[in-house]
Amino acid sequence: MRDVQRVAIVDPSDATREALRNVLLGVEAIWLEAECARYEFFLEVISQSVPDVAVVSLDSDQTKALQLIAQLTSELPEVPILAVSARGDGQTILQALRNGAREFLTVPIVLEDLLKALSRLQRSRASDNKNGEAPVKMDSLVIAVLGSRGGVGCTSIAVNLGATLAQDAHHNAALIDLDLALGDADIALDLMADYTLADVALNIDRLDLQFLRRSLSKHSSGLSLLPHPVQMEDAGLIREDHLQRVIGLLRASYTHLVLDLSKSFSPTDITALRMADLILLVAQLDLTSLRNVVRMLATLSVEQGMADKVQIILNRVGSDTDISLKKAEETIGKPIYWQIPNEPKPLIESRNHGLPLLLYAPRCKVQQSIAGLAEAVCGKPLQAAAKEKASRWGGLFSRR
Repeated sequence: MRDVQRVAIVDPSDATREALRNVLLGVEAIWLEAECARYEFFLEVISQSVPDVAVVSLDSDQTKALQLIAQLTSELPEVPILAVSARGDGQTILQALRNGAREFLTVPIVLEDLLKALSRLQRSRASDNKNGEAPVKMDSLVIAVLGSRGGVGCTSIAVNLGATLAQDAHHNAALIDLDLALGDADIALDLMADYTLADVALNIDRLDLQFLRRSLSKHSSGLSLLPHPVQMEDAGLIREDHLQRVIGLLRASYTHLVLDLSKSFSPTDITALRMADLILLVAQLDLTSLRNVVRMLATLSVEQGMADKVQIILNRVGSDTDISLKKAEETIGKPIYWQIPNEPKPLIESRNHGLPLLLYAPRCKVQQSIAGLAEAVCGKPLQAAAKEKASRWGGLFSRR
């Protein structure tokens, strides 16, 4: 779970204060607790609410600003200070840090730099907590869903996992459809999006978190979607650096980010795999799929740390023609992380209705399995009901 950071700012300049306010308001994980136009009133303002971070602009009167930083450090030591200034020379930075600022950023502020600084301050504040609470992680959990071949159910798992994650009151989940030419996550959710990844790519130079969030379409399940381009030829507009920026910004606003990849191992797919915290490699118990899993693991192992993020998901388990689980694990050389049972009827019907399973058939075996998978990737124990059903159905949707 990621807490909201309460931020207070002081800046006598209306122009720079407004610019900073607009940046902060675009981040869902930040609550603008207070803003003040006078250095001399700021201590009194924040003494009432004691925000998580105090942002002090130095440029209107550097002497007064530095005195304020020293005073805040003395009287409210539990509030970390972020100093900002258009002057990024060593002397200015040194003075701010000596007076008690924990972080320093130059104006105009780059959103990614601001988010990183706030994340460091939050971790530092948590580690200093007298109760010994663990540091809070601001970044999202980024989950890449990768198919071992076409038709293994990669998109169905990505969509239903994302919608299930969105049900938790502490979660804010989004899905990016990275099958740029033939993706269909929008069909699975029956969403007619106003914007796509192509629109984001065309506006990459002015992209900020507010613009990006407006580009996502929200489903009634709570899951937000950034779909693939409408025109197939527009897939070429999206480059690796575009995707890096999009994922980097969305991490700041969503607790869970699901990436539905193509089967082509394109440059954007590789970028997504690098940026993911967890890679769910979806396979079936047939020779072609398992052979591809072996090949893909060998390819991913070339880059240090990549293969360590991979967990194998077996989909449509339970057919009479399936290769045995033991044989599959021997072939892959890696244990199976999760198994999803074969239950085509509710999946096909839910897709035809444009609804995720949790809204169309919440009690079906597949949805119960995906609910267990959602808890597993979040590091939570299975609910008692899920354990009961796992036992009843022979552990088809339990971890091994």
